[in-house]
Amino acid sequence: MSAPTQTLPEVDTRPEGTDTTTDDTPKMFHYVKKDKIVESAVMGSMVVALCGEVFPVTKAAKPGSPVCPDCQKIYESFKG
Repeated sequence: MSAPTQTLPEVDTRPEGTDTTTDDTPKMFHYVKKDKIVESAVMGSMVVALCGEVFPVTKAAKPGSPVCPDCQKIYESFKG
């Protein structure tokens, strides 16, 4: 049984990190819905990235941080 497809009501996203390295710095950042970022950071709830990865928000991206290529492609398709 496959999971249902969800439509994103808003594409206002910002990258959030997963896949931490040994020094607790994320290897790459993912795009997630902006309204879920604070909730996850405060409450520890999970967010779903555009690429489908599920994780709690623990770090904010800095300019020049690597972004998940799948999230980037999906995000770019919304801007079109």
